[in-house]
Amino acid sequence: MSMFQFSAATHVGRVRRINEDSILSLPEQRIWLVSDGMGGHSSGDFASQTIVEAVATLPADLPPGDMMRAVREAIHNAHRIILQAAEDRGVSTIGATVVALMLTDSHFVAFWAGDSRLYRLRNGEIELLTTDHSVVADLVLAGQMTWDEAELHPSSNAITRAVGVGEELELDKIRGEVLEGDRFLLCTDGLNKYTTMKMLEDATTEAPIATVADSLLQIALDAGGADNISLIVVDVA
Repeated sequence: MSMFQFSAATHVGRVRRINEDSILSLPEQRIWLVSDGMGGHSSGDFASQTIVEAVATLPADLPPGDMMRAVREAIHNAHRIILQAAEDRGVSTIGATVVALMLTDSHFVAFWAGDSRLYRLRNGEIELLTTDHSVVADLVLAGQMTWDEAELHPSSNAITRAVGVGEELELDKIRGEVLEGDRFLLCTDGLNKYTTMKMLEDATTEAPIATVADSLLQIALDAGGADNISLIVVDVA
């Protein structure tokens, strides 16, 4: 039976006054989630917290398949709550990105919307498992630039999908095998916009689980920290 260890960090950054990110760790249910709110104070933080609360209140004893479906439905419920809140407040946009990771002894499943990311470090090599829902992601997928180049693009913050935005929410899903020694990284763009794939690989390879989250956070802060920064690192021991 697989054992999982994790460390997490969230920080307002060096410029923003409000942390609109929210994170959730439910190790007993083997669920981890990060969310990046959009819409300004009292809106962005509300949106990300709504997603976290929807997942956090799920029953703890669901079988893996039922839990996967429950997580997806919880995010859709959060979408509807955020839409209604925007209408009640008379504002055009309240929303949040999300990436949620669920683990079993042999497999992982992840749902996401927006540009919060899931990476996997395996055998010393890091891989981006999710694909941003953003303007620059389309350019990367078209072969016009790399992910590292996309971080420097003027439209790097323009996302094309988020929870709470648009009538219907479309969540992407990825699933795959879990191997002993795998390390997963969930993060908001406040981390990856200040790093490269090589920097993330170097910082996560062989770093102890107790300190790796704080080390990654410090990299983003040292590079400017102009956005909120949130991340969770999960090890398959």
